[in-house]
Amino acid sequence: MRDDLGADVPLRAPAARVVSLVPSLTEAIATSAPGLLVGATDWCTHPADLDVARVRGTKNPDLAAVRALSPDLVVANKEENRELDVRRLRDAGVAVWVTRIETVAESLDSMSRLLREALALPDPSWLVDARALWSAPAVPRLRVAVPIWRDPWMVVGSQTYTDDLLARAGLTNVLAHGPAEREGRYPTVTPDDIDGAGADVVLLPDEPYVFTADDGPEALRTPTRLVSGRLLTWYGPAMVEAHAVLAGLAE
Repeated sequence: MRDDLGADVPLRAPAARVVSLVPSLTEAIATSAPGLLVGATDWCTHPADLDVARVRGTKNPDLAAVRALSPDLVVANKEENRELDVRRLRDAGVAVWVTRIETVAESLDSMSRLLREALALPDPSWLVDARALWSAPAVPRLRVAVPIWRDPWMVVGSQTYTDDLLARAGLTNVLAHGPAEREGRYPTVTPDDIDGAGADVVLLPDEPYVFTADDGPEALRTPTRLVSGRLLTWYGPAMVEAHAVLAGLAE
């Protein structure tokens, strides 16, 4: 059994005790088989009634607390979690499955394989619905920019799950495609760069930076709209809701 990075995952049987270090995967597993999760990070806020041990954050997990839960499997993500933490868990004899997700298609395939191979679960209804909803890119109908941080300002760039999600919803990410294109997955920009990129609207999510009505819009001349960061960045059950919200923006 191998994870998305091709690393061996030494599971002799489907995992019955899982610790998740990724909010998206926590929601996916908890929604599909709630009895399997025994631990998650402090940032794992969905489902709202999730009642498991907490093991600190995605970038600074309490590895001793993780090991103390005696998991059959720890799930992690290449972008969200540190390679050092994954290596230390593996050196301690803990099986770790690392996902790598940069597109919508990768997210669907990765979650399906994780659920099927590591947990012996068929594709849940939310995954079937998400695959049908996001099966093909839409015709571009709206130009957007998506900041994810302030001081310094950083935006969603190319080769990211969010950029592909936007495109499939009919939203062109002007700072990743076109004359204003910036290199990198999350380029650093200025408010003037954002205003000069030609966006119809700037989407201001509430994570990882918590943009609010009083923190973000005042720095930009371009019209803004507050959106859920979960719908822009979480793969999993959130993808079904995300399609309705993002496709609606493009209409």
